Amino acid sequence: MAELVRTTVAQSVVVGAENALPGELRVLRAAERSITGERRGIRAVLPFLGPAFIAAVAYVDPGNFATNMAGGSRYGYMLLWVVLAANLMAMLIQAMSAKLGIATGKSLPEICRDRFPLPVVYFLWVQAELIAMATDLAEFVGAALGLNILFGIPLFAAALLTGVAAFAILGLQAWGFRRLEATITGLVGLIVIAFGLEVFRADPSWGSVARNTFIPSLDGRESILLAAGILGATVMPHVIYLHSALTQKRIVGANTEAKRKIFHFELVDVVIAMGIAGVINLAMLTTAAAVFNSRGLLDTGSNLTQVAGGFEQYLGTHSGVIFGIALLASGISSSSVGTLAGQVVMQGFIRRKISVFLRRAITMVPALIVIGIHFDPSRALVLSQVFLSFGIPFAMIPLVLFTRDKRLMNGLANGRLTNYAAFAVAALIIGLNVFLLYQTF
Repeated sequence: MAELVRTTVAQSVVVGAENALPGELRVLRAAERSITGERRGIRAVLPFLGPAFIAAVAYVDPGNFATNMAGGSRYGYMLLWVVLAANLMAMLIQAMSAKLGIATGKSLPEICRDRFPLPVVYFLWVQAELIAMATDLAEFVGAALGLNILFGIPLFAAALLTGVAAFAILGLQAWGFRRLEATITGLVGLIVIAFGLEVFRADPSWGSVARNTFIPSLDGRESILLAAGILGATVMPHVIYLHSALTQKRIVGANTEAKRKIFHFELVDVVIAMGIAGVINLAMLTTAAAVFNSRGLLDTGSNLTQVAGGFEQYLGTHSGVIFGIALLASGISSSSVGTLAGQVVMQGFIRRKISVFLRRAITMVPALIVIGIHFDPSRALVLSQVFLSFGIPFAMIPLVLFTRDKRLMNGLANGRLTNYAAFAVAALIIGLNVFLLYQTF
């Protein structure tokens, strides 16, 4: 990942800003004025918005489309509570990851490298790379399906075009972090608009939506498998690593008080970005429930091409096209973010760095193989998300251990309630994964 501009905020002085691009320099100066109290209200928060929006892309990637559509069509509104719970967990986890980068100036993989024995470090690196491959598979297949839905392009050719688009987005780093953040945020906005239209056209039962969002229920092993898939698609291991890297050098506080203020602003960034991602996921599952489950079409959501056709048939007014646009925006943006995360993982765990473009080319291969052998792409999306859920503890446990360490965190360590919540989330995820292994094997 391109080196982000390092700044030091103290006594209204920004050190090192002479190397910043003009747009970045304006952001850094504005951030300094926010920390010193010269900017207040919404204007004070604006310079800090961005990192969480990049991370949030992973929470609305094609894997979410697959698991939410499958869950909604098969079980109606029943799994809405899983989506809500997963997004609340995501807020907690991403806030801790952002705080780790702000407090230490290092990413989560870098701290793992410094503090764990070398065999453990290599194990964590290998599993993180496998998780990255599963992530890339979902993102590439999803974007290819989007192009296929919109233009009828064969899936293999569509996957190659997806790679070209991802290269273009990654190239925006040459113009500074703000350009990349704005592009990613714009693509998230496109997904918001698309599913805002879809959910209101679907005219769901809002009473059922409200009830199932807050009252947990499950119905057999298959529903638990889908719940795990939703969890794996929502709480993404690779962006737990990435978020700490996005904040470690973006704006650096010169002292504990400055870092604490920076984290408070970044916390707003997390709540807004993860809140938007949560609303999108709820809208996805709600739309699938209203369109397919209510008509007895329980298996339609397992195939995203059929989903687009069903939207077109039952909602009309180019609803299938709107779905395809949202899926394409999701796949291209999340593919770029996944590549950045892979770079952070490799550089942090084993201190090796390769070009993001070479990494993008390498990680395209598994997705191209899956598409080339004509494996059901929608099934591949759901299975990849279940696999992802098994990688969450290996990122989550080190994150909790580090953010509760008062010496490491320099005054920004977790409070007692945050630690309890974090341990509860980790225990829940590990327990669910053990249950899935038992049920499967």
